[in-house]
Amino acid sequence: MNDIPFADYLRGFDYDERIAMKIQLPELLKLYADGQVQLIDIRFHEEYAAWRVGIGQHIPLNELPDRLDELDPDKTIVTMCPHYDRAEIARLFLTLKGYRARYLTDGMLGIADQLRGDRARDYMARVATDTNPD
Repeated sequence: MNDIPFADYLRGFDYDERIAMKIQLPELLKLYADGQVQLIDIRFHEEYAAWRVGIGQHIPLNELPDRLDELDPDKTIVTMCPHYDRAEIARLFLTLKGYRARYLTDGMLGIADQLRGDRARDYMARVATDTNPD
């Protein structure tokens, strides 16, 4: 991976990049089920211990620089936190490190709302079908 200088990133920042840096929940869930993204929960350890959504890998934001070897450079890395502020910091860091990275605009609270009750059951059934075709 090649580091991208922040000034170079800013010089190239345009409307396309503004769109590309974000991902909304419906697209994320489809790409995650298809194995095209690696979802990273960047919250602190205490937050993760208190509650989690059941999908994604936990790498706290302050540990991210030292744990890049856990990321799959062949996938788009999607960062998430309860809303999206820290996820955007993580996305920018990863982008400058040369990863394809996006942040979840709906945040983890959006996942919790979307994946409850019948919707969680239906999504997990779809994931199982997509990963185990007969």
